[in-house]
Order: sequence, then C-alpha cells, then structure tokens
Amino acid sequence: MKPRDLTELVLLAAIWGASFLFMRLAAGPFGPIALVAVRVAGAALFLLPLLAWRGQAAWLPRRAVPLFVAGLFTSALPFLGFSYAALSITAGLSSIFNATTPLFGALIAWLWLKNRLTWPRVLGLAIGFAGVVGLAWDKASFRPDAPGGDTGWAVLASLAAALCYGFSASYTKRHLSDVPPLAVATGTQIGATLALLLPAWWWWPEAMPSASAWASALALALVCTGLAYILYFRLMSRVGPTNTITVTFLIPAFAVLWGWGFLDEAVTPAMLADSAVILVGTALVTGLIPRGKPKVLPQAPERESAL
Repeated sequence: MKPRDLTELVLLAAIWGASFLFMRLAAGPFGPIALVAVRVAGAALFLLPLLAWRGQAAWLPRRAVPLFVAGLFTSALPFLGFSYAALSITAGLSSIFNATTPLFGALIAWLWLKNRLTWPRVLGLAIGFAGVVGLAWDKASFRPDAPGGDTGWAVLASLAAALCYGFSASYTKRHLSDVPPLAVATGTQIGATLALLLPAWWWWPEAMPSASAWASALALALVCTGLAYILYFRLMSRVGPTNTITVTFLIPAFAVLWGWGFLDEAVTPAMLADSAVILVGTALVTGLIPRGKPKVLPQAPERESAL
C-alpha cells in the first residue's frame, strides 16, 4: 500500500476500535435499542447529503427492498448485538469476537454462494473457531451473580453480530453488487433506521441520557459509522478487498488500547492467547497468510525414438 492508504487503514481501525469504547459508555444510559437507533439515524443523516451531492440518490427507491434487508444485517442487528454485549463485557473482548466476521463470512459464502473452500481455509476455520470456543469458555457465564453479570449472553450476542456481518457480505454481493458503495452505505443506514423507529420509541429511556452519553452516541453515528463508511469504501476502491480486510486485525488492538486507557479494562494473558489463535485462523481464511507455490521440477527432455 501507499503511505496514504496505510494511514487511512490505521485511522479506520482506530475509529472502529473506538466504537466499542463509545458503546460501553452509552449503552447503559440509552439502552441498546435506543442507542443503535440514534447511531444509524445519525449516520443516515450524515451520508444522505453526500449521496445527493454525488447524484446517486435515485438508487434508494430503485433498490429499496434489498437495501432494507441489508440494513438489518449490516447495521441494525449487529449493532444491537454489540451494544447489548457492551453492558457486560469489555470493549476489547467484544472487538475480538468481532474479528471472527471473516470466519463466518467464508462459511456462509461456502454454504450459500458455493465459494470453494481450500484446505488452508478449512484449517483457518478450524483454528479460528477453536480460538472462539477457548475465549468464550473462559469468559462466558450465564449466572446473574457472576462478575460482570450474564457475560454468556453477551458473548453469544457478539458472535451473533459477527454472524450477521458475515451473512450481510454474501447478501450484499448477491443482491447489491451493481449498486454504488455510497448508495449501499446510505441505503442500509436508512433501512436500519426505519426498522428501529418503533422499537426505539417503545424502549426509549425514561431518564434523559447525560451530555456525555449523547456525545458518545453522536460519535458512534457521525465518526464510527458515517465517516468510517467513507474511509472503508474509498480503501476498497483503491487497494481492493483483500488489503482492506486487514483492518480486522488492527481493530482489537485499538479497542483494547482505548478500553485500557479510558475505562481501565484489564487484559489477561489467556485473552491475548485466544485472540491470537482467532486472528491466525482469520488470516488463513482471508488468504492473508499466503500459501507457498508448489515447486515445479524441470522435466527431462524426451528422447527421440530411434527408427
């Protein structure tokens, strides 16, 4: 990558890593449903003028149904899962489970789109999910009196969110591959907003969230969703999906850093070991650990037959 592209990749990882910090700060005062509604509505309002300026707004009514479905699985449901998890588990731990998205994506693409799974990918899936089991086994508890509350449900919510991300990748590729990326980003946020309007009204917090909670929610909407989408799709167009997906490896590092620096979250050696296993498996699945090409031995020249 060029230095500019690498800088934007690191910036995107820092922004998405910070999203787990902001969810930890705002999920309690807002509640998961109201927080996600504010997040997607703010992102939609941020992206819509850009879409109109680019002259691509006509795509929204033309592809309204697939954009709505993609909005459910790209934003509404996964954001809900991670916002719920933020009530019980650390920002760093949530981000590590988020790093399993390429594992779920490869599995769903194989089952649904019939993408071929090579042996390195199968090995990567096995290694990655082994790391998930180890991490979940160490952190998950379904007892209400356990430290941190029902962490088991938080772990399952994080994994369900990563599964939604994996499904949305295949769904978008199948139904929205002809739609400009900015239109997909904007349309999915509008779809997620429409899906959450009634639930957010019903579960809106009785006490008005504090100014700091609102600041975290707006940071999620404008920076971690709106601006992040612009960076993400710009990188996709410049350096391709394989290079862009490396952001998955950087997000946990930043999320752990933000959680440690601002929330005093602890990081255990077991957590680091399991996360390393997950990332190795993900690297194999995404092809970021290249396979060595088999050596081709020179063939001996054929002898001419004697007549």
